[in-house]
Amino acid sequence: MRKAKVLIADKFEKSGVDAIKAMGCEAVSLPEAGADGLPEAVAEHDPDVLIVRSTKVKPAVFEKAGRLSMVIRAGAGVDNIDVPAASARGVWVANCPGKNSLAVAELAWGLILAADRRIADNAADLRAGRWNKKEYTKARGLAGRTLAVIGLGQIGRAVADRGLAFGMKVVVHSLHLTDEQCAEIGFAHAHSLLETASADVISLNVSGAERLLHADFFDALRPGTIFVNTSRGSVIDEPALLRALDRGVRAGLDVFENEPGQAQGEFHSAVARHPNTVGTHHIGASTDQAQQAIADETVRILREFLEGRPAPNVINRESKTPAVRLLTVTHLNRPGVLARVLGALAEERVNIEEMENTIFKGGVAACARMRMNSEPSAAALSEIRKRCPEILSMHVTPID
Repeated sequence: MRKAKVLIADKFEKSGVDAIKAMGCEAVSLPEAGADGLPEAVAEHDPDVLIVRSTKVKPAVFEKAGRLSMVIRAGAGVDNIDVPAASARGVWVANCPGKNSLAVAELAWGLILAADRRIADNAADLRAGRWNKKEYTKARGLAGRTLAVIGLGQIGRAVADRGLAFGMKVVVHSLHLTDEQCAEIGFAHAHSLLETASADVISLNVSGAERLLHADFFDALRPGTIFVNTSRGSVIDEPALLRALDRGVRAGLDVFENEPGQAQGEFHSAVARHPNTVGTHHIGASTDQAQQAIADETVRILREFLEGRPAPNVINRESKTPAVRLLTVTHLNRPGVLARVLGALAEERVNIEEMENTIFKGGVAACARMRMNSEPSAAALSEIRKRCPEILSMHVTPID
């Protein structure tokens, strides 16, 4: 029997690779493949499962794939994976949410402190042999100022909690919390994004990849405001941020629009080069602690999937299908029963949107539940009964 093959297209914890091999899988590690080389790597190695971190998975990967049935993003966001292309080819996409929350929050605070105290500029001058204490004594300080956190998921909550520890007033913008819920956890509630623009420090911690902050937001920022983004570069209007930087806004950025899809390469960004920006190389999750947690979760997803159970954290499973009727068939657990049922439904042009078959203890009987896009006729149901004497009971019910 062929071993399941797993292609790992980024740097991945050795403990994770060892665990994959211990499961009986063949693990192929190609961290240098990159976005451009990944389609040919998939064509050559024909994996069942692909694991990536930051490498972009473009439509060509799925066009070249043969056995590929799942892509696991060893991290939280999946904007580096063309999910519609995966879905169109019947490939599951799963991720590891929440495993890097503390690491990203820690980096966000590193960027906040670096922007306020101009730590990077200090270090650059010292390395160049320049002593310039006069220039760097002009920091504002954080205690007593207002921190606004946009997005109160696990990362946002960790950032906000640390803001309280710094003695800051914390304002949060979340679509999922009421004023009362925010007050219970010690935060004020901003009802709109523009309300957060008056804060002294703003941390953006959202999970989506769509544009969220536009020119009206950045035009409202005051000189001296610190804006931090550790989510995705695509969620902000970079030209608008650039104009704000020219006006004296300071930025701490771990992510950028159109950043490279591989670990190394040239990158030219006016926002990254701006003297009011403190930038890092999309390293929010890059701590030993976070990477071990992500590796463990990746292995868990892989194990569940290969053992035939519903894989955790799948993000491209349809939440609602066109099914309007449920056909429940209790039958003897024998070969060919379901094939004959499905054949009769196909002749009537009834499509099965979802199906599950559960075996009862002892293995004598089973129950199949088929969600259908239309109701089969009485004649079709009679034909199924005629073809399948192994059926013990059968009935159709509506689906709300």
